[in-house]
Amino acid sequence: MNDPQRLQHRDSLLKRLARVEGQVRGIQAMIKRGDECEAVAQQFSAARKALDKAYQEMLMCLAEDALLSPDQSHEATLAQLKTIFTKYT
Repeated sequence: MNDPQRLQHRDSLLKRLARVEGQVRGIQAMIKRGDECEAVAQQFSAARKALDKAYQEMLMCLAEDALLSPDQSHEATLAQLKTIFTKYT
């Protein structure tokens, strides 16, 4: 994980997760205040989408690792990608 591109990817993912964490804390505060259900639902939707985006980035990282592995045949790489997407989606 010392590759500058991987470090940048890691930092980006951590920032995205910190924003999601802030959104979830905001949802908790809204519920405690008794905000309208529709407003809370809207924030839930936004947090879910943000978390989904972070998850997609992580899946792409797994896919890139599989594709860039020099020691695998094309068949092995394809099998690994199928496993990743079957297992994690």
